[in-house]
Parts: sequence; C-alpha cells; structure tokens
Amino acid sequence: MEKTVSILGFAGSLRKGSHNKALLGAALELVPKGARLEIFDLEGIPPYNQDLENQPPEKVKEFKAKIRAADAILIATPEYNYSIPGILKNAIDCASRPHGDNAFEHKPVAIMGASPSMIGTARAQYHLRQCFVYLTCFALNQPEVMVSSAQEKIDKNGKVTDQQTRERIRELLERLVAWTDTLKGA
Repeated sequence: MEKTVSILGFAGSLRKGSHNKALLGAALELVPKGARLEIFDLEGIPPYNQDLENQPPEKVKEFKAKIRAADAILIATPEYNYSIPGILKNAIDCASRPHGDNAFEHKPVAIMGASPSMIGTARAQYHLRQCFVYLTCFALNQPEVMVSSAQEKIDKNGKVTDQQTRERIRELLERLVAWTDTLKGA
C-alpha cells in the first residue's frame, strides 16, 4: 500500500488577495496523486518573544504541530524590500524555537513565489534558503517557481490563469513528493 505524502503549505503574506495565496490555491488543484496538501494561514501568529518561547501561544503550538505532522513543506513567499516578508520570518522563528525544538528540522521544503516585479521573488527565495541552512531542512533546488508580473498571470478572483505557471507549480509538487520519498528512503 502506497503512503500518501502530506504537504503543509503556507504563504508569507496576510493579504486576502495575495498572489502567493493564489499560488497555493493552484497547488491545491494540482497536487499529484499520492499526495495531499493542507494550507495553513499565518494570520494570528504573534511577534516572536524569547521570554515566551517555552509557553508559546496556541497559534504557534498549532503551527508547530502541523509542521511536525507533515512529511514536507511548501512555502509561497512574496518579496518585500529585496527579502522575505517579516510575517514569514517571524513564523519561522516561532516554529523553530526554543533551541532544540525546531519543528522544521529535516523537513523537505519547496519554495515558490509571485510578485508584480520583473524578477519575481528571486531575492526573497535566496534569503529563505539561507534560513534553511540553520534550520537543517532540505530545500528542493529545482524547478524554480518565480512568478514575475503576477498581476498578468493571476486573475482578480485569485485564480492562476497562466498555463506555464500552473505547469511549473505541478512540476514543483511532483518533485517535492519525489524528494520527500528519496529523503525517507522510500
């Protein structure tokens, strides 16, 4: 019997009409056979406070539990000021602390991102990969999903309409599932 690969996805944006939440919506439609995708909303995760890391708020406990329960992680990140959004970095900090209680440890992770800019989210994705080094998670390097001019590829209802973008998301998910199986020794 084939085991289903569980993927937890979240976007580094809180905006309702976020292009990156739209990418996750497309991923839900494109998730390959043998996998399932659950989306988690970062809304409500408070700012990281080391004084409280041993008694985290319920939203942080829930986030860490979902990460631990998942076989793999899918992150959709915008790019703010040439880097990752504060909400995403904060959520990662909350889920990886206190020292010795890193929910991301040894998780396969895939990144995608959308932006109205011409280069998509290249710099944000690079910075996110730098965070993964310390978190000891295993980033999938290819395919890269960096959606530029997102307003032309995602309609006003949040539907990814560009077929090339949809194909890249499908390919990313397939590779994430294969990468997860490889890391688990399947």
